[in-house]
Amino acid sequence: MPPRPKTSRRPRRTTPPRKAAARAGATVVVEIANRQKTVAIDRRWLRDVVRRSITALGFGQAEIGLAIVDDAGIADLHALWMGLPDPTDVITFDLGSSDGTGLHGDIAVSAETARRVARTLGWQPRYELAYYVVHGLLHLAGEDDLAPAARRKMRTRERDVMAAIGLPSPPRCRRPRPAPRGGR
Repeated sequence: MPPRPKTSRRPRRTTPPRKAAARAGATVVVEIANRQKTVAIDRRWLRDVVRRSITALGFGQAEIGLAIVDDAGIADLHALWMGLPDPTDVITFDLGSSDGTGLHGDIAVSAETARRVARTLGWQPRYELAYYVVHGLLHLAGEDDLAPAARRKMRTRERDVMAAIGLPSPPRCRRPRPAPRGGR
């Protein structure tokens, strides 16, 4: 997964600001925008995945915008914010908070990629999509996956969060180890 976009301007919002809902007493606000027609989305289930993941990560406050897009949509975002023209699975926009508490950000996930990868791995697309959401939330929590050690730590945290919220661990295979040199 490429690094989080670091931008000086916020992405254009297509939904009302979350502050009104936060003032109404909610500590975890989750907005979901389904911008694709490829995969059926259960918003209630996905909202619950986000909320339980935030709790599992140890945060009491959060304002999360979740955009479910297709491969073309995520490729556009990938090109615009990271200069990479290909589709990816998840892109996270850390919007930070002025007081440094909680998670505040937008996450874009590709439902089309989730369906394709889930088919390859032999599990449900909704679990793959949830895995992308957990991955994005970990980025918002400060995790990184650029260096090998950081990537291993993040993969462990992903599995831990998935287990904590009652979802199966992602069926990822490890890279094969290179054959030893010297004929043994």
